Amino acid sequence: MKTNKFLGRDWIDAELDYSREEWETFIDVGLELKRRWAMGEDHSHLLKGKTLFTMFFNQSLRTRSTFAAGIQQLGGFLVDLEPSKTYTPARKGYEIPYKTERICDVAQMLDRVGEAMAIRMYGEPAQWIYGFANATIKEFAYYMENPVINMECDMYHPTQALADMITVKEKFGRFKKVKFVMSWAYSGSTHKPFAVPQSLVLAPTKMGMDVVFARPKGFELDPAVIEHCKKFAKETGGSFEETDDMDAAFENADVVYPKCWGAMDYFAQVDKKGKIVKKENLDGMKKLFDKNKDWICDAKKMKLIKPSGIYMHCLPADRDMEVTDEVIDGPQSVVFDEAENRLHAHKAIMALVMGGRL
Repeated sequence: MKTNKFLGRDWIDAELDYSREEWETFIDVGLELKRRWAMGEDHSHLLKGKTLFTMFFNQSLRTRSTFAAGIQQLGGFLVDLEPSKTYTPARKGYEIPYKTERICDVAQMLDRVGEAMAIRMYGEPAQWIYGFANATIKEFAYYMENPVINMECDMYHPTQALADMITVKEKFGRFKKVKFVMSWAYSGSTHKPFAVPQSLVLAPTKMGMDVVFARPKGFELDPAVIEHCKKFAKETGGSFEETDDMDAAFENADVVYPKCWGAMDYFAQVDKKGKIVKKENLDGMKKLFDKNKDWICDAKKMKLIKPSGIYMHCLPADRDMEVTDEVIDGPQSVVFDEAENRLHAHKAIMALVMGGRL
């Protein structure tokens, strides 16, 4: 009897917890579901009658709309639980009487009336403590037998990463010998987590690409993430390098992904017990941002990449800060193909972890 080995598995730190071969399966399923959708084939039987709960502690357009559309196209139902309109789930020690409810109680209740839970949390709702949101999502998973999906936390954005790997596969037909540049870019807002850049160095190295990570001094990623990238590159025959030169990184690139994120030194600091001993310093972070306004993806930088190269961004992009209109609206931009692929990536995740069969 055939079984679905993905049934019930969480999609939280998927760049670390799923193998390269398993990522290939999710990519293939996403592309197959996209083909079926384009052909007008009905696949509403895959998750017929199943319920997905979503909880967004932060704003969302693409993630919210594509999970909502995706679960319905698969025959299931969406229940969006807005934290401000329910008792907000809280970890022990962070509770407010009659405003919050302990996560263990929320998780166990929802586990009995639905088939999966998807959560987005980073930044202010996570106290600006690096790793707080990731730990919050994992606490839900601890108390739930059904799968928990990370729709972006303060460490990883694995749903975005899957959509991006599907996009690269569509555009190049392969991962090997594809030069992928994940670069910092300036923004007027410091409200930027590490999720996208960390996922978008981990996933490409896991898939065997030649990854270049570019950032000014002060915008380094979690050292553990960098070590994983080096390990993945060695295992897959790809490569990984880090630089503080945006122009050099763009040279002869196949994919460029300029995106803003924060500076770790200015996030809140906690002691071993989780008590905040140093608050976030967003003013200090802003000063560091403003020193690097020249880190923008413009036409001049795009001339450095291959003629067949593409510009990617998770959106929303901060126009005229991270990127010029000429680039994001230009012929090498694939941002809307990429955004559309969020639908098919999310459908692949739900279909596999919630128990559908193709």
